[in-house]
Amino acid sequence: MKISNSLLLPDLILGLCLLTVSCSQSIEVQTEGEMKVWHTITFTFDGPGTSEYDTINPFTDYRLDVEFTSNRNKIIVPGYYAADGNAGETSARAGNKWRAHFCPPSDGEWSYKVSFLKGKNIAVADDLSYGEKCFADGKTGTLLVDKTDKSVPDFRAKGRLQYDGTQFLKHAGNGDVFLKGGADSPENFLGYREFDGTYYGGASKARSGEAVPNSGLHLYGPHVLDWKEGDPQWKNGKGKGIIGALNYLASKGMNSFYFLTLNILGDGEDVWPYTDRNERYRFDCSKLDQWEIIFSHADRLGIMKHFVLQETENECLLDCGYLDVQRKLYLRELIARFSHNLGVTWNLGEEHNPTEWSPYGQTYQDTKKMADYIRSTDPYKNFIVVHTHSAPKQRMKDMTAYLGFGNIEGPSIQCGNVDEIHEDAKYWLKQSASSGHSWVVCLDEIGPADKGALPDSFDPDHDTIRYKALWGNLMAGGAGTEWYFGYKYPHSDLSCEDWRSRDKLWDQTKIAIDFFHKFLPVNDMRNADELIKDKDAYCLAKEGDIYAIYIPKGNATDLMLPDGKYSINWYNPREGGELIQTSVNKITVNGSASTGNPPVRDGKDWVCLIRRE
Repeated sequence: MKISNSLLLPDLILGLCLLTVSCSQSIEVQTEGEMKVWHTITFTFDGPGTSEYDTINPFTDYRLDVEFTSNRNKIIVPGYYAADGNAGETSARAGNKWRAHFCPPSDGEWSYKVSFLKGKNIAVADDLSYGEKCFADGKTGTLLVDKTDKSVPDFRAKGRLQYDGTQFLKHAGNGDVFLKGGADSPENFLGYREFDGTYYGGASKARSGEAVPNSGLHLYGPHVLDWKEGDPQWKNGKGKGIIGALNYLASKGMNSFYFLTLNILGDGEDVWPYTDRNERYRFDCSKLDQWEIIFSHADRLGIMKHFVLQETENECLLDCGYLDVQRKLYLRELIARFSHNLGVTWNLGEEHNPTEWSPYGQTYQDTKKMADYIRSTDPYKNFIVVHTHSAPKQRMKDMTAYLGFGNIEGPSIQCGNVDEIHEDAKYWLKQSASSGHSWVVCLDEIGPADKGALPDSFDPDHDTIRYKALWGNLMAGGAGTEWYFGYKYPHSDLSCEDWRSRDKLWDQTKIAIDFFHKFLPVNDMRNADELIKDKDAYCLAKEGDIYAIYIPKGNATDLMLPDGKYSINWYNPREGGELIQTSVNKITVNGSASTGNPPVRDGKDWVCLIRRE
């Protein structure tokens, strides 16, 4: 076996694989990565010498799968064509390297077996019997996997984010609940000038109130200074702006970001995985290698990657909306390259607006088939959601169609009116639980569309969206919020170059998430608004044990409690910190009680925490 001395990703450490070859000839297999649980181990095989533009299409007409088996698990990992094996640095379009990423969920001995087939459209075939076995097919080996040695916030310390049938994602390694807070904008985050093959591909078009249409690419210049020595880069210094942007987001305690992987015909017109805007069957190996540098760095920072797979404007771009060769190929390539990352959400489409039947867009059945294909192809079973329409009636109609469907695990909520957010989250949590398939309910876009979450310079306090959106979702039992930036103000949904434009908003988001993680057994709590008298307030409770009451105007309110003795503390959702006591910090309850007044009667929002003694 040959161990490569050059790394695809700058922060990978070479691992040693104990390889047993199933035939007499010597087979070269390169492995990169640490042989540890939750670490990516990359296998690179020699295969056919070909190119992105070869007559025999390497993306459709060859198929690499590697089956990994332990005494507890079997995982079939799809592979992909990797040009020269270092395309992110060389921009190579040709070569003989084929690659698969294995992320072991348990330690101990793992064995693997390679399947390498050739045939027309074999990459997306359901029946593989016609495939011709070739190159590395049949090769086997073993590897020994040790326990992880990483620490938080690195996702490798806690394990993959996974859906477990409850209303929260959990880390597979230790079971910790994941509450997200992060950026929904810019949606064209990957429209970055220093990625290979990236350019603006649409006709100039102005939206109402937007003076300059999107016709440029991101550089994230203000974030270059957030890049740190030793961080990833490529081609002698490229990538510092986008890596620095993620560093900044992590420094604010944020743990998610949202981005489109295909916006041809959409608003941005600058993101696609293909070799060209008009191509649908061939992928840009160097661009996608560079995307992976970004995604793997986000994993190490503890930031979830929210892959939004299409827009409402282009849901019929591939196979007229059906699940056929183009759509399967697109999904398989993304899964093969990126599903190994530990924090992944697959979003089936932005502003999803299907019908029972339509010649102009996807139907509910089309979307379900898309979800089924992702679930069957993704070896790591990452979280699957669908982004909703902003209109409440349309959102109700669309998401009701998916209740009880096993391969959609939550709505990615878009609410045009922030007054709807809290009740909307409560509704979907209740309805999904009743269907027998509970959803993780996240808030991923707020309206109105021209404003969203305004820059600090226009809304320094963020009082309304802190109350209605951030705490509104979490106190309903929701799983967190990503902030959309609107299109009318500086650093918009398409033009944002500096996430510091919402610096105070990130602080408030972290304050909320900190409260839930630090002071509440959140996995055991449910919304209980019916217990409180103030109808503008929110209540989350583990009844008989602990009650959190968010009071938007800081007034005393009554609530129903079981008889007993309780302690009362207060939390400031604007400043965070520790719990605060007032002179009334103990109460004896006989049917109902008052929260009393917060530490400061300022008319602002406060959180009252009541716990049984």
